[in-house]
Amino acid sequence: MDGAHRAADPDYSDVLIIGAGISGLGAAYRLGEKSPDLTYTVLERRERIGGTWDLFRYPGIRSDSDIFTLSFPYQPWTRPENVADGGDIREYLTETARVHGIDRHIRFNTHVSSADWDSSTDTWTVRAEQDGQARTYRSRFLFFGTGYYNYDEPYTPEFPGIEKFGGDVVHPQFWPESLDYSGKRVVVIGSGATAISLVPALAQQASHVTMLQRSPTYMMSMARIDPMVQAIRKVLPRKAAHQVVRFRNAMIHILMYFFFRKAPTLGRQLIRNRNMAALPEGYPVDVHFKPRYNPWDQRMCLVLDKDLFDHISDGRVEVVTDHIDHVDAAGIVLKSGGRVDADVIVTATGLQLQALGGIRLTVDGHEVKPTERFVYKEFLLEDVPNLAWCIGYTNASWTLRADMTARAFANLVSYMGDHGYTHAYPHKGATPMPEKRTWDLEAGYIQRSEHALPRSGTKRPWHVRHNYVLDAIDHRFDRIDESMVFGRAPAVSGSAAAS
Repeated sequence: MDGAHRAADPDYSDVLIIGAGISGLGAAYRLGEKSPDLTYTVLERRERIGGTWDLFRYPGIRSDSDIFTLSFPYQPWTRPENVADGGDIREYLTETARVHGIDRHIRFNTHVSSADWDSSTDTWTVRAEQDGQARTYRSRFLFFGTGYYNYDEPYTPEFPGIEKFGGDVVHPQFWPESLDYSGKRVVVIGSGATAISLVPALAQQASHVTMLQRSPTYMMSMARIDPMVQAIRKVLPRKAAHQVVRFRNAMIHILMYFFFRKAPTLGRQLIRNRNMAALPEGYPVDVHFKPRYNPWDQRMCLVLDKDLFDHISDGRVEVVTDHIDHVDAAGIVLKSGGRVDADVIVTATGLQLQALGGIRLTVDGHEVKPTERFVYKEFLLEDVPNLAWCIGYTNASWTLRADMTARAFANLVSYMGDHGYTHAYPHKGATPMPEKRTWDLEAGYIQRSEHALPRSGTKRPWHVRHNYVLDAIDHRFDRIDESMVFGRAPAVSGSAAAS
């Protein structure tokens, strides 16, 4: 769209980006890098930059992967930590947006409800509520950096009698700042990534913390500060060190993942031996830390500096493996007949998956259900024009794929501009395509919502992989026009199409 049209329609941008977290900021940076003349606007539902790292504010919130692969390749992480606290990650994202001028493009407190595509003009019309007022935005392209879970409704199973409990019941997704747990008995239900970071933090002030799990989870300890990383950073300039450490950490993680998948028995033994060494002598490791599944059937949990194991050793934390029968006024009654008394119950019971932030999509008046469309090259949706989405890896840092997605999107937009196209969409055709899970884990939140995300086929370019090395190779030699349909809107003039 030309400059005159933009001036006449101030709510128009060439690109609308939904979400100001890692995905949205990354898309904004790569778009500006590739096509600096294009305009873009970031619509953020919350009051601050950060996305996930602003939403979650429970004690101990931190990354569950190393920060160097979670950070952007073009914005060095300058703090010493190899694993970062949530607040520091949010500050890093805020600084990234400021340094690269992205923050000037963000509209906060803007909750998008729907997006409608018009093929006569090849534009998206996005309806939102901004500071309580209805707003409409228009754009040629739409990028979803909305993550993969429901911000409004976490997963909380029914616990019989929970309404009778005399203390506080909280979910980590909505942690109340006013909650005082100092000197109290706290029970955390769950043993996933949230619980593993939350329990040691609570133990610093609570009188006692019980982690109540139905079954064990694989856990491995990582140092908060890695001596090898620090050595590399001392020798090399900041930007070079960041790239080297980022590549090193990614490769270490990938090699470990393949080791555990190819040699699960040996991997189980390795994890068990490390956990035994970190726990008190005689501790029932096989009761509380020996999962029934193989490593990386579910995402592995990261224990930081052995903090969980240390608190178990000093008696501040207890792990109970059992099923909940019901809750009464004083605590939780277990199916084994035992009980866990509590003053505070924390339901770290997981997330609910949600595609594209729950935003309603229509194309020429017909509703599009993302869960019924196949994913193309992990960032476009079958037969949906000019729309990209971002979803990370299950077995590596989110940003590794998010940055590839942002670059692929920026390349597509640039390619269309160079050729005068105003719309593009991937088309699978009538050939049947076997379907597989978009996410290849056996985690509860995935099993509960197998069809909550767009579909993955079994063959490229419709195959959602969780293999950073193969994806990086594919992106390096990508053919933009593969299985794509390009065109120009009948109502768009030649000059507008080329802008």
